[in-house]
Amino acid sequence: MNFTAQQIADYLNGKVDGDANISVSSISKIEEGKSGTLSFLANPQYLKYIYETEASIVLVNNEFIAEKPIKSTLIRVPDAYQALASLLKLYEESVLQEKVGVEPNTFIDTTATIGENLYLGGFSYISKNVKIGKNVKIYPQVYIGDNAEIKDNTIIYSGVKIYRDCNIGKNCILHAGVVIGGDGFGFAPGAENNYKKVPQIGNVILEDDVEVGANSTIDRATIGSTLIKRGVKIDNLVQIAHNVEIGENTVVAAQTGLSGSTKIGNRCMIGGQVGIIGHITIADEVKIAAQSGVGASIKNIGEIVQGSPAYNIKDYQKSYVIYKKLPALKTKIDELEKEINKLKTHLHQ
Repeated sequence: MNFTAQQIADYLNGKVDGDANISVSSISKIEEGKSGTLSFLANPQYLKYIYETEASIVLVNNEFIAEKPIKSTLIRVPDAYQALASLLKLYEESVLQEKVGVEPNTFIDTTATIGENLYLGGFSYISKNVKIGKNVKIYPQVYIGDNAEIKDNTIIYSGVKIYRDCNIGKNCILHAGVVIGGDGFGFAPGAENNYKKVPQIGNVILEDDVEVGANSTIDRATIGSTLIKRGVKIDNLVQIAHNVEIGENTVVAAQTGLSGSTKIGNRCMIGGQVGIIGHITIADEVKIAAQSGVGASIKNIGEIVQGSPAYNIKDYQKSYVIYKKLPALKTKIDELEKEINKLKTHLHQ
């Protein structure tokens, strides 16, 4: 399907700078742009490509000023990356086949409640008293346990396991291999140097608009709920332990582990391979750099930390400059010690 620059600009509430009638049928990266495609410029590192690209249309921010001639037609928008996201969603909806209906080799318990326009892929299992809302898509080989609830417009990809009593909100996306509601890591030390399992009788609640990446796990609470609030985005291979709470619109990158009963604030950004111990609190809008280890509560709103143990990022960067120079400093110290020893020997002669 072809769209003209003017049609795209109208959809995005943007402004055409160039040929409003030029059309595109697909999307490309700016460095690989071809005639008939649309691209975008959001990261300044790719600025040079806008003067080289063959893309017919390029989305740019309103404040972009060209320093050289550009062959492409530009569409100016407040935020090129957000505009691209809107177009990609529209493109996805136009090319992906709408799936509706129940495929063969599925099981739906007679006590389950199913909303209209359900898609249920083959070899999926819907347990007792499950409630599924409208327009839900459940791909093959999904298991949904007793009393679980899946609300409207949620997408559950292949191989997801949702344990009993867990609640998934509206417009959520669970990618392949996600496990929601597995037992928390609860064991009581015994008298014989062994460990007795502590039953995990709580659940997991995902509020609306949550996305969970492939093979991530969110453990059920010991008592109460592990709570993932509205708009949270979780990357692949993330472990979230029992009774954790993650605030609204927080993002968590891959291979991060959150220990039990930790509370994360709203709008936080947690980098990849971060480890956070249990029973602490992270304030709103905190940013934690990749591979950091957080061993204490972070109480200041908007603080940025790095390192293991993590501390203020500016202090960390100053310390790291010195750390990199330690071999040279060690050499200087050794040389100074030799000189001092020579002076001592000379003075005692």
